[in-house]
Amino acid sequence: MTSTQTITLEALPAELSKLSLPNKPHGELDSSELNTITLNSNFDPTHPDAIIAASRLHDASVPDGGYGWVVIFACSIITFWFVGTTYAWGIMQAALVARNLSSPSTISFVGSLVCASISVLALVNARIIRRIGARNTGLLGVGFLGTGEVLSGWTTGSIGGLFVTAGVVMGVISTIPAQYFNKKRGIANGVVYAGGGIGGAAISFFFDTLITRLGPEWAFRILGLVTVATGLPAAWLIKERAPITSSMFVEWRLFKNIQFTMLWAAGAIATFPLFVPPFFLPLYSASLGLSPSSGAGLVAGFSFSSAVGRVGCGLLCDSIGPVNTLLLSLVLSAVSMLAIWPVSNSLGPLVLFVIINGAANGGFFSTMPTVVGSVFGSRRVSVAMGMIVTGWGGGYLMGAPIAGYLLAAYGGEHSSLKAYHPAMIYAGSMGLISSALVLTLKLKLNKKPLQRL
Repeated sequence: MTSTQTITLEALPAELSKLSLPNKPHGELDSSELNTITLNSNFDPTHPDAIIAASRLHDASVPDGGYGWVVIFACSIITFWFVGTTYAWGIMQAALVARNLSSPSTISFVGSLVCASISVLALVNARIIRRIGARNTGLLGVGFLGTGEVLSGWTTGSIGGLFVTAGVVMGVISTIPAQYFNKKRGIANGVVYAGGGIGGAAISFFFDTLITRLGPEWAFRILGLVTVATGLPAAWLIKERAPITSSMFVEWRLFKNIQFTMLWAAGAIATFPLFVPPFFLPLYSASLGLSPSSGAGLVAGFSFSSAVGRVGCGLLCDSIGPVNTLLLSLVLSAVSMLAIWPVSNSLGPLVLFVIINGAANGGFFSTMPTVVGSVFGSRRVSVAMGMIVTGWGGGYLMGAPIAGYLLAAYGGEHSSLKAYHPAMIYAGSMGLISSALVLTLKLKLNKKPLQRL
């Protein structure tokens, strides 16, 4: 039984439950047969139950491979730049703080704006994909990202300029389509999002080297040029298996369902602490007396662990279920921030924290799309995921800056290590609240704690 068959949002219509699918192996149903099944069942495609039913019929025909792996590879390259650049922002932040451009809390706002813009515009992005296609949206998104980075090279002396170039322009549009996988959907999402973790590791070292040798200005410009040179060909490889025809912008009735509302709230809260470690690890390592290169190495290690966690959690989604995997990743993230990071007074414990928290962090991002597709139907992913990601905007925008304000309130980055503890407790507590919501969701779906969900 696949993950899309394990969880149901509501009971299927009685007419559909009486249907017998054509006697064909998995993956061989063509569109005409699916249409025949739909017409013969008096199946109303506008009925909320019908979306899940249509998703099951559609999932029965996906190839679980083929050109889909080319699309996954292309999407992972785009994620390499979009997510990796955000993970590596802490390196640039430390360099700009050293120049006394502004405080860590203010500069972290710039890095947060990239993800916040992507999140707030998620529903707009979904509409653009339906209007001009995933390939053109990808090309447009890469163009904005690279242009924003190049322009940032001329605004490193102005915090206001960075807000516009490195914050807003870089985060206008992004796209990660997925239409090719059913049984392997978890690992496919894991591979796509692993690109962001690998990107964070590579860009961290790339940023550190360029900043040391050429300064932040040329680091931004070169990063932008390389992003465009590699991202545009990758975006061109994206090909939709079937056009996205839904005209629905927001499916408000989903909020009437307690399962969706809890998942939406869990994601909105979980994003507050997610970028606190990568943004503040360089400053924290400097407070330990470590070199800037060591700080870059820690961020790279965090990002690489994130990549491993994304693939690992993708595999776990296909084995223990996506909801269980999401819960596991959130619990590990919260516990590591509350129990390991505060006692990391030397490099050894800090490396342990980086590995555990990085893997858990990546697991959240790769697991959420699989959860949405499993619980609410693959045909609904575009709208439902857009609604959920839009809810992440507050956490993306305010999560790291709140940690920065707490750090400043308790002594600042040049004070003792204890000055970081309130920010750690804040981040870990938000993770625990999100974990509690997902646990409640899991128990609502099935009371058995060890049930595969």
